[in-house]
Amino acid sequence: MVLALVIVGLYSLIAISGVWTPKLGLDLRGGSTITLTASNSTGTGTVDPASLELARTIIQQRVDGYGVGESEITTSGDKQIIVSVPNVQKDDLLRLVGKTAQLYFRKVYSAEAAESAATPTTTATPAPSATVSSQPSASVSAAPSPSATTSTNKRPLPSLPTPVPSPRPTVPSGTTTPLADLLKWTPTDRDNTDFTTFKCGDPFPNVSDQPLITCDESKTYKYLLGPALIPGNMVTRAQAAVPQSSVAYVVELQFNSQGGADFQTVTAHLAGQTSPQNQFGIVLDGVVISAPSVGSEYSAGIPGGKAEISGSFTQKTATDLANVLSYGALPLSFEVSSVENVSAKLGGDQLQAGIIAGLIGLGLVLAYSILYYRGLALVVSLSLVIAGVLTWALIVLLGQSLGLALNLPGIAGAIVAIGVTADSFIIYFERIRDEVRDGRSLRSAIETGWIRSRKTILAADSISLLSAVVLFVLAIGAVKGFAFTLGLTTLIDIAVVFFFTKPLMTLLGRTKFFGEGHRFSGFEKEHMGASKPPLHSSQRRGAATVGGEA
Repeated sequence: MVLALVIVGLYSLIAISGVWTPKLGLDLRGGSTITLTASNSTGTGTVDPASLELARTIIQQRVDGYGVGESEITTSGDKQIIVSVPNVQKDDLLRLVGKTAQLYFRKVYSAEAAESAATPTTTATPAPSATVSSQPSASVSAAPSPSATTSTNKRPLPSLPTPVPSPRPTVPSGTTTPLADLLKWTPTDRDNTDFTTFKCGDPFPNVSDQPLITCDESKTYKYLLGPALIPGNMVTRAQAAVPQSSVAYVVELQFNSQGGADFQTVTAHLAGQTSPQNQFGIVLDGVVISAPSVGSEYSAGIPGGKAEISGSFTQKTATDLANVLSYGALPLSFEVSSVENVSAKLGGDQLQAGIIAGLIGLGLVLAYSILYYRGLALVVSLSLVIAGVLTWALIVLLGQSLGLALNLPGIAGAIVAIGVTADSFIIYFERIRDEVRDGRSLRSAIETGWIRSRKTILAADSISLLSAVVLFVLAIGAVKGFAFTLGLTTLIDIAVVFFFTKPLMTLLGRTKFFGEGHRFSGFEKEHMGASKPPLHSSQRRGAATVGGEA
């Protein structure tokens, strides 16, 4: 009854979640591996090993923050990080960990609906919405054309040299500019002209102490941003939350002491500006992740180093932004060197091979049970079914709640568990036979045999459980999947033997077929090596009385 309630409860949770299959590991489902090559923010010099390890830890936190199980984030050589994640395809993984440059807060100077770089330049551009900002110099046309003079002379005029603007800096200057001076910065005519002609996808250098022209993630709006005001490493905590008396998600920020003071100064400045210059862009890897505005009511700034970013957030978008703010500020810059996909077909072939191996193992155990234990094979098969039902439910739920991904070593652990479960049956069945040979009735043998065999069963399962724990602690990578599955199925074996197999044996011992030792029951005297049939105790007493009267 207890086990039935547990099974009903587990599958009710599965029904609520709506997911009926377990998450599969990289070697079964397919997934992606990305190699990131690190460089210093200045673009020169060697990569500090401590910074590389810190970056690896932050990327691990970002991946874990998305609930992706069985990910492997490791360093390789002196400047590479390899990220392997199952259940995530190439494009998703690039969005997840590819945005690994430093995070900055920049002031917005202009913002307007973006025009795709592939869109032909016609007179009427169908913008999806009105411009967000009153952009300075928005009425300025494209760059002036040099051929404006009319002449009757048919000979071509000598071409005048067109002044070539100096290239924009690609690395920071290395000097520190006070925050007050950064807030006084204004765009140049060149910045405004470049912003007017800029289309999403056009290259533009992302340098912390220089202006930046870029777009948002969806390439819907483009922004002219000033130099970085606050670096992202001053954010100590960010989380998605729903405030009291509200139903909408917000992102809560916490800065360190220096960041809190700078944030108050910046928000006090922005509160006195008009739109869009009262906005600050949260920029990661040169892309605007969010551009919240500061209301005029915060003319004194937002004190205390705490703030809320509100907007039309869903749980996912709020969590995504919080993860970017928490884990996006890396001490190094990264370039994606290679992206590899593990073939889903190869994973499917390995999964099929694992299932076939499991079915062969299960068939061999059942065949042995039928040949040796005959009718008791019913107990073996039903117990294995119950164990399988519990194992499936727990792996599905752990995949949804903890991100557990079932891999090929995990399937091997489940196959080994079939033998562990069968071993428990053999110990119990053989103990019952020993008790019957000693002259006990079947009912008494079932109870006495259980008392004497359960210690052996617990000892054997404890050794398997201890081995699984030690292996899980000491192993790395996919081998942990074997250890975890073996430990989980060992615990399930204990529950099944105690709460299903033993009660079922007690019930079968009271039936006529098993209790009177009928042929193929597994309790016939010839098969058990007993001199008399293993009768019920009441039948045994009746037989003794009849013999006494004779």
